[in-house]
Amino acid sequence: MAEIQTTKKGRILTGDRPTGKLHLGHYVGSLINRVRLQDEYDTFLIIADVQALTTNFEEPEKLARDVREVALDYLAAGIDPEKSTIFVQSLVPEIAELTIFYSMIITVNTLRHNPTIKSEAAQRGYTDMTYGFLGYPVSQAADITFCKANLVPVGEDQLPHIELTRKLVRRFNSLYGPVLVEPEALVGEVPRLVGLDGAAKMSKSLDNAINLSDPPEEVERRVKNAVTDPARIRATDPGHPDICTVFAYHTAFNKPVIPEIEESCKKGAIGCVACKKRLTATLNELLEPMRERRARYEANPKLVDEILLAGTARARAVAKETMAQVREAMKINYFPW
Repeated sequence: MAEIQTTKKGRILTGDRPTGKLHLGHYVGSLINRVRLQDEYDTFLIIADVQALTTNFEEPEKLARDVREVALDYLAAGIDPEKSTIFVQSLVPEIAELTIFYSMIITVNTLRHNPTIKSEAAQRGYTDMTYGFLGYPVSQAADITFCKANLVPVGEDQLPHIELTRKLVRRFNSLYGPVLVEPEALVGEVPRLVGLDGAAKMSKSLDNAINLSDPPEEVERRVKNAVTDPARIRATDPGHPDICTVFAYHTAFNKPVIPEIEESCKKGAIGCVACKKRLTATLNELLEPMRERRARYEANPKLVDEILLAGTARARAVAKETMAQVREAMKINYFPW
C-alpha cells in the first residue's frame, strides 16, 4: 500500500460503529462527503468497534464480521485506500488513553444532557445506562482529536457530539496548552434521511433501512413497502408529497425529476405504485456500481484485511505523536528520554 500524501487542505476524521451493514442514511448523511473529499483532505475513517460494545457488549463475537462488513461498505462506496486511512479503533490504544484523560475534565451532567444520548437511550429502553454508553461521546472526541482532524463529516444527529468535542478541546487547551485542534462539522446535503416506515430516522435497529449492499430485488421489496401519503386511497386522488416518505427519497436521490413528480402527485396524475417503481430504478442505478466494487473485494478478503492493518498502522503512528505532545503538555511525561 502506497504512502498517503498529506499535502492537502487539512485532515478529516469520521467513521461508524460496526453494528451491521451501512445504509442509504449513512451514504447521504456522511459517506458521500467522505468519498468526495478524500482527494482534498487527508482522510481517516475509523471503524469504532469499542463504541459498538456500548450496545452489543453481550455479543462481542459479532465484531469480527461487522468490522469487515463496514470496511467493505466503505470500499464499495468509493473510498480509495490509497487516499484514505481506514483503521480499527481498538487497535489504536492511544485513543483509549486520550479518552481517559478527557473523562477527567468533563462532568456526568454534561453527558446526561447530550440529546443524542438521551434519544438513543429512550429508543433502546435504557433506564440505567452503562458507563460506556453514557461516555461514548468522550470516546468519539478522542477518535476525532487523536489525529488532529480539522473536519468531521457527520449526520445531523451527531452534531451534539461534535460540539462536545469542541468544548473538550477548548477545555484541554486552556488547562494545558494549545496542543489539540478544534474540529468543524460537515453535515451532508440530506442531514437526516427518514426511515421507510416514516420514522424520523433511517436506522439499522429499527429495520427501516435500505442497505448499500442490498440486491435489486430487496431494494424493490423495501421500497414497495415504504409508507406513503396515508390520505391517498386511489391512484387518481390528489397527493401530499410533503408528508410522503417516497417523495422524501426522490428529493434525496432523484433531484432532476422532483418538480415533475411533485406536480404529478398533487394532481393525482401518478399513483404511489408507479412513483415507487421510479424510485426503485433510481436507487438500483445508484447502488449497482457499489455492488460491483463490493463483490470484487468480497472475492479477496485477504486484501481487505491488509487494507485495515495498513491503515491501523498509520493511525497508530499518528496517535503516538499526538499522545507524546498531550503527555508533555500535561507534565506527565515522567521519563522523556
